[in-house]
Amino acid sequence: MTVMPERPAPAPDLTAEAEIRCAARALLRTPLLYDGGGHDDDLRLIRRHRAELTRLFAEGLGYRLIIEPGVVRLVKVGLGRDHSRGLHRRSGTPFSPRAYALLALTLAALTRCRSQLMVDELVSQIRSAAADAGIEVDLDAIADRRALHGALLALTDLGVLSERDGDLEHWADQRTLSLLDVRRDRLALLVAAPLGGCTKADDVIDVMSVPSAVGGARVAVRRLLAERPVMSQSELTDEQREWWRRNRHREREWFRQRFGLQLELRAEGAVAIDPDGELTDLVFPGGGSTRNFALLLLEAVANELRATHGTTLHGEEWMTVPSATVHRLADQVFATWREGFKKTHKENPASLFAEALGVLESAGLVRRVDDAVRVHAAAARYAARPTLVETGASGERSLFDVEEP
Repeated sequence: MTVMPERPAPAPDLTAEAEIRCAARALLRTPLLYDGGGHDDDLRLIRRHRAELTRLFAEGLGYRLIIEPGVVRLVKVGLGRDHSRGLHRRSGTPFSPRAYALLALTLAALTRCRSQLMVDELVSQIRSAAADAGIEVDLDAIADRRALHGALLALTDLGVLSERDGDLEHWADQRTLSLLDVRRDRLALLVAAPLGGCTKADDVIDVMSVPSAVGGARVAVRRLLAERPVMSQSELTDEQREWWRRNRHREREWFRQRFGLQLELRAEGAVAIDPDGELTDLVFPGGGSTRNFALLLLEAVANELRATHGTTLHGEEWMTVPSATVHRLADQVFATWREGFKKTHKENPASLFAEALGVLESAGLVRRVDDAVRVHAAAARYAARPTLVETGASGERSLFDVEEP
């Protein structure tokens, strides 16, 4: 009998792996991609590796990938009861509950509109949808009109609406005319979960939860790291903590190979780092007075915790600092670096402090509770290296040679 030697395993196709990783990153960054939207190279890669990408997202994150001739949609059903990554207006202001309501009414109205219509026609359909839903709206009042305007611009940015003619940008304040095209193929893919059985807000959130059928603990933990990069073990269920304890080291390689993310493992949990800084909707530290002050304040608070608690900090995910202490540290930072902040912040340090806390909250590093601030252990990984630049673009001295837009 002749024994045939075993065939060696085929060498990995490094080019294909790199293309799949690039396409997967593009989908995480922009879950709705369409022809003509400036993502042609990404779309070519996605279509070339559709089978591998469909399997990656289905098995790895429990997400559904839809690839159609003119549009690609990664259906990311979210993190359940997590409001930390909501929609923002073009100005950077978060969507208000009213803006979300008018966005939902606009989507309902668009399903029964013509494919091309004037903005005033769409407004009439939105009024009708609101009446059908039993929701009171006053689109002659500036507050509701601005909320609707934010929703219309969001749909324009998503490619669901496009302006053929007119001035939609100034519609809220000046009632300008605008002719809109409705892209029904993109509209049909916008809503991420079936809402037919939902009768209240909690029902809508519950359809976003992670069913055990698509991976249970594994999918839940991976989603946290992919969507909200600071993962705390205290936020996990017992099942999820046990899975993380057994698999956390191999997850490093999984995230590196699939998405190019580096996992930093810590006693308190983990942080997912993107070396290229692309897979985030929130840059921190970043440039400008507010973020610079936030970074300096965060370092001061972390140093205060080290000095006060020493080695007992190890393993603690959240530490509580009295608000009075945070204010004292903020005053010290402001006094030290006052010349580095822009003029409006020099004149109003209270506003600078409030904005900086908002930045830190958005980054998941602090939480305000009653008369205290809770600080996450990840805060200790940041260290400021400030230098004063003599003149920036504004003519004022700045902590870094970057001015806020």
